[in-house]
Amino acid sequence: MLLTGAEIVVECLKEQGVDTVFGYPGGSILNIYDALYKHSDEIRHVLTSHEQGASHAADGYARATGKVGVCLATSGPGATNTVTGIATAYMDSSPIIVITCNVNVDLLGKDSFQEIDIAGITMPVTKHNFIVKDVRKLADTIRRAFRIAQTGRKGPVLIDIPKDVTAMQTEYTYVKPEPIKRRTFTIDEKEMDRAAEAIRQAKRPFIMVGGGVNRAGASDELRAFAEKVQAPVADTLMGKGCFDGNDPHYTGMVGMHGTKTSNFGIMESDLLIAVGTRFSDRVLGNAKTFAHHADIIHIDVDAAEIDKNVISDFQLIGDAKVILKELCGRLEQQNHDEWLQHIEELKEKYPMRYDHSVLTGPGIMETIYKETKGDAVILAEVGQNQMWAAQFYKYSYPGQYITSGGLGTMGFGLGASLGAKIGCPDKTVINIAGDGCFRMNMNELATASRYNIPVIEVIMNNHVLGMVRQWQSMFYGGRYSATVLEDKVDFVKVAEGLGVKGRKIRTQEEFLDGLRWALSLNEPAVLDCQIDKDDKVWPMVSPGASISECISQEDVEGV
Repeated sequence: MLLTGAEIVVECLKEQGVDTVFGYPGGSILNIYDALYKHSDEIRHVLTSHEQGASHAADGYARATGKVGVCLATSGPGATNTVTGIATAYMDSSPIIVITCNVNVDLLGKDSFQEIDIAGITMPVTKHNFIVKDVRKLADTIRRAFRIAQTGRKGPVLIDIPKDVTAMQTEYTYVKPEPIKRRTFTIDEKEMDRAAEAIRQAKRPFIMVGGGVNRAGASDELRAFAEKVQAPVADTLMGKGCFDGNDPHYTGMVGMHGTKTSNFGIMESDLLIAVGTRFSDRVLGNAKTFAHHADIIHIDVDAAEIDKNVISDFQLIGDAKVILKELCGRLEQQNHDEWLQHIEELKEKYPMRYDHSVLTGPGIMETIYKETKGDAVILAEVGQNQMWAAQFYKYSYPGQYITSGGLGTMGFGLGASLGAKIGCPDKTVINIAGDGCFRMNMNELATASRYNIPVIEVIMNNHVLGMVRQWQSMFYGGRYSATVLEDKVDFVKVAEGLGVKGRKIRTQEEFLDGLRWALSLNEPAVLDCQIDKDDKVWPMVSPGASISECISQEDVEGV
């Protein structure tokens, strides 16, 4: 049938099973918005307060559901406003499609009004991007973009369409999407055998898992593998939820703010099995000393990650779900009772502690965990709030903890929580924020109130940029340059002005009451929690130090 480019965009979204898009209209993209208007009963459009919020919402939707998130933006500043969200998705391998529209083809390259080379700008932070100048190629380009976003290592793809292309007509024929196949052609069978033999020979194996396990949907295979190998399991920030935080094999997060059990355990291991992790600097500490007594098996779908940050002894390149299942099939049941007993002793010796007498970030998270029975989807901004959310809530399924790990994007969580809630309407969705992060994108509360999206915004408000202040306190002689946020801004009044109910919280008892109130509302709510400006995240590994030099508050204070 003969359709305009704009109508083809909508039909292709329907082909791919898209039911929700996030965005903000403008002149160049008006034809697509007009086509969306005619299909509003099939595709829901969520108007965010800012294009960055739209890109984060698409990302949150993707991470919470495992589907592809979609956002729309117009040319010029509309397109550039999505760049931070695109880069956030790229760093964390989140599959989103960003559709922007540009000026007419004959105006490209002439500094036309609201023209920008968004394809050039986003080239370093997308898996691929396209500018479609021929309407006859539009449908196939969109289909290709969805495949690229979901194949192998997932990630964002941008499609830029000049406005006149959205108005041109061409023939459109429905094409049913083919299933996305898992990447297996890169798996080396001999290397699999070598890795299996290394596991058999190991006395102190340790499993470290990252976000790649979540993206691969490999949680069940990971659980079976850990049981077969009988090894402790630590996760990175992005790996939260892929292994049950209540499992006796679980040791907590690894790295700069990881548990002593995970950090010390990895340093004592003789075989480290790293699955779906890129060995970030925040995980490694001093890369030269990381797991230096251990052989390393690195499992990753992206060959570019192999030996990039850490030299491995065994390289298994391919889909984590497939590799873990095949490794399990090659192994007999292993027995490491003595090693696991040692790990249990480390857990008992180095528990996570905090002051229960006052309102603190850890106390807030443990209260949320108990009141939600461990089943809420938790989002976090960046900084101390992010670390406390990672440390003190026990995650048990993929997509349960959503945060900006690689780029560290302040302001990510609120927009992403809207996408997560829309994608998972039956789940309680709570965004954990610091006051610095909340200031970044608090305008998205207007989106929450406009559509009555019942997300709960918990602000750990210490009136400072907490993580930066922590570094200034520990490494910069207490010179608090530009990190104090003492001013007259009242977050509860801001929330109310944007149509959202809020409460100011000062004690642990008030927080429990406020949380129960927010959970009962079935509408968006803000809890502005006043915590001490000098609360710190513990444990901590100093920059450049080995993770074996992990210190706690007791170490610093000599308790």
